[in-house]
Amino acid sequence: MKNKSIIESLLFAAGDEGLTVDQMAAVLDIPIDELTGILQSMMEAFEQDQARGIMITSFGNEYRMMTKKENAAYIQELAEKPSPKTLSQAALETLAIIAYNQPVTRIEVEDIRGVKTERPIATLCARGLIEEAGRADAPGRPILYATTTEFLDAFQLKSIADLPPLEEGDVSMQQEADLFFGRFEEALDE
Repeated sequence: MKNKSIIESLLFAAGDEGLTVDQMAAVLDIPIDELTGILQSMMEAFEQDQARGIMITSFGNEYRMMTKKENAAYIQELAEKPSPKTLSQAALETLAIIAYNQPVTRIEVEDIRGVKTERPIATLCARGLIEEAGRADAPGRPILYATTTEFLDAFQLKSIADLPPLEEGDVSMQQEADLFFGRFEEALDE
């Protein structure tokens, strides 16, 4: 019973990336065939339980937790509804980096922030504040991101050139961006 709870937590935490049988077996310190049996049992139980909105799917040797297909219309409705206007600190930091360094790749943003930025970038794209601006001439041709006209409208800017200049010296780019985007967040709350 405890292993099922742990597996469910692991799959939930892994999100879209999913986990391989080897990864989960290593974490649980159980044989792969035992883990496979537990996963199969969980998959059947989730599928048969009409009260559950999630299921476990497998793609080859990788398992993921997903929503049930019959709930797709409700998920679509949620995705289309406007979300709250406030942005997380991570999204604000990511937006500042993109605004001052555009066009920029996700990897370049992560190098500056020092942490992963997939979710903040997805949030900013969903809010229409940034968009794909082409592909970089680098291995893998990563996506370049830039701000949008909605970004300019939200900040009441005529162009990116109207962004406040970053001060040299004691004030870091992050501090300057935090001040600017703090004012933006206050404007959104009004």
